[in-house]
Amino acid sequence: MKRLGLVGFGQFGRLAAASLRTRFDLVVTDPAPAAAAAARALGAPFGTLAEAAGCDVVVVAAPVTAMREVFTAMAPHVKPGALVVDVGSVKMAPARWMSDILPAHAELVATHPLFGPQSARNGLAGLRLVVCPVRGRRYRQVAAFGRLLGLKVTVTSPEEHDREMAYVQALTHLIGRSLVNMGIPDEQLKTPSYQHLLELCALIGADTFELFTAIQTQNPFAREVATAFVDQARSLLSQVDPGG
Repeated sequence: MKRLGLVGFGQFGRLAAASLRTRFDLVVTDPAPAAAAAARALGAPFGTLAEAAGCDVVVVAAPVTAMREVFTAMAPHVKPGALVVDVGSVKMAPARWMSDILPAHAELVATHPLFGPQSARNGLAGLRLVVCPVRGRRYRQVAAFGRLLGLKVTVTSPEEHDREMAYVQALTHLIGRSLVNMGIPDEQLKTPSYQHLLELCALIGADTFELFTAIQTQNPFAREVATAFVDQARSLLSQVDPGG
């Protein structure tokens, strides 16, 4: 089997390790103190950044806010012909950093799995994966592998991804996290629409604030959409209560 280095062992990194460990000779790395024990618990070998970055395939599951630093640390260890893939929630910035920092002898693919441990608890079949070519043609292999796992794969550009995600993800997370922070209750007289809001809270409430920050700040189109939503909410309230 090909050696796959998994750089980052947070919530998504652990899901990736569980899904990939039977298909690759896996090595995991993460600077967090508890990461080595967590890797052992999953049966995933733990190694250094140099060991993980020197594999045939390198999957970067670090937070988007840390990716530029991670790519810089990885660069001297990426071997010729390697495939480097990121799984960040935004795509324009990671794609640019990979292209600028990682050596020209590596092929690069930016991806976004549109799921996490919560939505994948019943398996990967039917979940969505976005694949964005950055350098080389092996994005086709990444797309084919995603389909092999049962994922619905969309190939697009980093810019188009971020434009769509400003609505699909940034707006959804803004609404969902606001409701989580409000602590909306599970009311006896709830309607189906309200039940959807509770389900949104359950999904988003398990995500880290670090992920929320990346979605809102690293997507260049997110601020415009968020501002439009807040403005519309204020406008609606002013229309029903002009003196309020």
